[in-house]
Amino acid sequence: MELDNLVAYIARALVEHPDQVEVNADERGGAITLELYVAQGDMGRVIGKGGRIANAMRTLVRVAAMREGKRVSLDVVTRVPGA
Repeated sequence: MELDNLVAYIARALVEHPDQVEVNADERGGAITLELYVAQGDMGRVIGKGGRIANAMRTLVRVAAMREGKRVSLDVVTRVPGA
């Protein structure tokens, strides 16, 4: 499973507006940056108390990337209304 698909799958299971979930991947060398966009009202669901859910997602993605010999970072971003 590709890393961006993994993040999107997990996020869609958590949010109230799964149609607004989008993941952008940018790969440079051996490093991948993933940006997870969610609706503003779903930010709390994706981040969780104290960032626990977001950190768990980062851990899963990091482990999956290590299997491919790559480094990854995951950023959660609010989708701006009308954008």
